[in-house]
Amino acid sequence: MKKYIFGLIILFLPLITSSQNLNGRFSSSFYTFERFDNNTSSETFIRTFQSLNLNFNIGSFSLRTRTGMEANLGNSLDQDVRFRFYNLFLEGRDLLGAVTIKLGRQPLFTPVAGGLFDGVNLKVNYAGFSVSGFYGGNVPAYQKLELTEDWANNYVMGGRFEVNPFDNFRLGVNYIDKNFKAEDYNSLRLNSDLDPVTVLIQSKSNQYKYVSADAWYELEDLFEISTRYEYDLNMETTSRIEFDGRVKLTDNFGLNGYYNYREPQIRYNSIFSVFNFGNTQEIEGGIDYRVVKFATFFAKYGNVKYEDENSSRITVGATTEFGSLSYRKNLGYAGELDAVSIYSARTFFDGLLTPSIGVSFTTYKLSKDAESNNITSFLAGMNLRPWRTWSFDLQGQYFNNKIYRNDLRVLLKVNHLFNTNF
Repeated sequence: MKKYIFGLIILFLPLITSSQNLNGRFSSSFYTFERFDNNTSSETFIRTFQSLNLNFNIGSFSLRTRTGMEANLGNSLDQDVRFRFYNLFLEGRDLLGAVTIKLGRQPLFTPVAGGLFDGVNLKVNYAGFSVSGFYGGNVPAYQKLELTEDWANNYVMGGRFEVNPFDNFRLGVNYIDKNFKAEDYNSLRLNSDLDPVTVLIQSKSNQYKYVSADAWYELEDLFEISTRYEYDLNMETTSRIEFDGRVKLTDNFGLNGYYNYREPQIRYNSIFSVFNFGNTQEIEGGIDYRVVKFATFFAKYGNVKYEDENSSRITVGATTEFGSLSYRKNLGYAGELDAVSIYSARTFFDGLLTPSIGVSFTTYKLSKDAESNNITSFLAGMNLRPWRTWSFDLQGQYFNNKIYRNDLRVLLKVNHLFNTNF
């Protein structure tokens, strides 16, 4: 790991010392919670989180980092202090008028999978189409600043081709191959004499391979539709079909619809592939009506079809400049639920103070004849921004049900934004 860090420093040193711009954000948070031991005694913990987003920019090149550190104050938890590296990559944009390249630890966004990887991402964008590809190693647990030592079994690779032949239309085709190698570990097992013995557990690599396609089209002032299709190459079956659209009937009134067919996403040689499982089909339709300068009201009805059962849901509510109000009801195989939630936030004194408050009440049961359970949650907070580059957040969170009784938590966060030109 030391050689890896030293190499990065040497690689990025010219960029750091001659940067034209340095910007980022530093946040420090304190979070309190109470842990109970068999409901007989309790212990209060204070958890700290520090995060740093840092960008060095010079012309078309940037060095981007995002790191985090967490620890417990007072009573240490296992593996404290924990330091995470989420991002550390060099980016070159619009090179030769068409090429963007990223090298290092970076985020991955695809229709099938997301996360982090250590590697390279190359994209060429020209004349209404783009081609991109990526390859790298999976990030170790807790985002440690280390490279995988087994690239043959811990890798991710893929690419995307996207074309925009005319305005308001996009078509993309994707491929991804992601392979995992679980770490070996020791565990107690019973031998033939039923005596406990220590056994080394060695798991095989688990992988998935998908091809997918997505399309989006908008006809101005009439409708908008997006679709997606995914095919599992290992299982040789359709994994997902999805449609989402909205029809604009008037300036203030619209109809929306959604359909989803999905097979469970099972890794190729996972133990879960031996179990019987079935697909689900989900369909939802609704309306939305906007009262100019007041609120947008919406109502939706959805139904989910399982192998031999059905479940339905009803959602109604409104969103305004002062906040939102919604009610949801679930029926059928997935359980019965009634939930009401209210949230409001408002800025005063040109952004100096932004108070917020939210309340929700839920009653649910797993089946029609089962016992009902209630959940009450409440949050209240305040954002204070006395200066443009500094802000402070304070939030209280309350939760109550039969498992977590009168659970009260407090979050304090300090944010500092900076932007310096050299």
